[in-house]
Amino acid sequence: MTLSFADSTAERFALLLGLSLFFGFAFEGFYADELPRRPGGVRTFPLLALAGGTLYLLDPRFATAFIAGLIVVGSWIYVYVRRQSKVDDAGLEGAFIVPACNLLAYVIGGLALTQPLWLCVAVAVAAVLLLGGRRTLHDWALRVPAAETITAGQFLILVGVVLPLLAGRPAIPYTGVTPFGVWLAVVAVSTISYASYLLQRYAFPRGGTLLSAVLGGLYSSTAVTVVLARRAADEGMNAELGAAIIAATAMMFVRILVVCAIFNLALARALVIPLLALAALSVVMALAQARAATPSTRTREFPNPLQIPTALLFALLFIIVSMLATLAHMHFGRSGLFVLAGIVGIGDVDPFVLSLAQGGAAGVGLATAAGAIVIAASSNNLLKAIYAIAFSRATARTPALMLAVLAVAGVAGALFLVR
Repeated sequence: MTLSFADSTAERFALLLGLSLFFGFAFEGFYADELPRRPGGVRTFPLLALAGGTLYLLDPRFATAFIAGLIVVGSWIYVYVRRQSKVDDAGLEGAFIVPACNLLAYVIGGLALTQPLWLCVAVAVAAVLLLGGRRTLHDWALRVPAAETITAGQFLILVGVVLPLLAGRPAIPYTGVTPFGVWLAVVAVSTISYASYLLQRYAFPRGGTLLSAVLGGLYSSTAVTVVLARRAADEGMNAELGAAIIAATAMMFVRILVVCAIFNLALARALVIPLLALAALSVVMALAQARAATPSTRTREFPNPLQIPTALLFALLFIIVSMLATLAHMHFGRSGLFVLAGIVGIGDVDPFVLSLAQGGAAGVGLATAAGAIVIAASSNNLLKAIYAIAFSRATARTPALMLAVLAVAGVAGALFLVR
């Protein structure tokens, strides 16, 4: 059964009234005591919305009447803001919020007649939530450093500006990936890293050494190992630090599996057993250490991993590793790729993992790619064992030995994959 034009218009006007009344009631509730003489509210907002909807219907094709009404409402807002700017500080509380709400009430009239139901409801609910969260949002603004806002802006640049610009570009020579694929990998790793950093800094700021290491391991288990090894050199090695080092490595295996699953589900399936087995072995080792530990609430903040230069370096490494992997496999076969995996594991394993996950190394089979990834992770564990000894002044012998065991187990797992 189809609705007539009159029926659909009536329903839209009912939606308009409902949303504007909801907005007006919320506005009255939040500002009745603080700004008793402010314009707008449970009567004004529906009237503004009705005016907006009616003016839109007068000229639905070009919306000239609606735009004229918008200019009138905007002019009134301008006069109101100028007048409020001349009164005392108490009057400045709603100098911009109040007229903005009135303007939005007018716009809801046109919105309810032209846009999908979900969008109309979402706009009204978002406006009410922003009104109700005024104090909370102000507290957050005071607590969040300016550098964090800049970092969030950099993340938006990575996702919303650079990524669309690279769409449709041809594949990079000597690799099987496009510039869009390279930057998509950068965005994926940056998202995981940034999310873990935000959790560590704001959701669990007093989570203790072990939780900090687990969250830090989501973006760099190597950095966590170095930080904790240096702490062991200053304070002396203890079971909690040892457990934290191994726990960070457990998260490295999980991160590799998640990244592979995002770009290559078949490769992730091939890696499920070896990587989860290595993660489980790491957890057992960490728990064995943690049982003898005395939990502390001291945390160590790891640096923000999301920076534009870091992202550019990651993209460059991704391209270089993809080229090297293609050439190594082309000239030396599987053994050449495995040697390269062992070498790149000394640095950052993520570019190598993502290169293979996106098919950056041409002609590499699934089993060979999976084995190379496990070898790279094992090489990285061996590097962390060396770091643990070096930066702790040889006090972190137990976690270093555990990391070496994980490296050997990883090589065995790689041989199992390519047998």
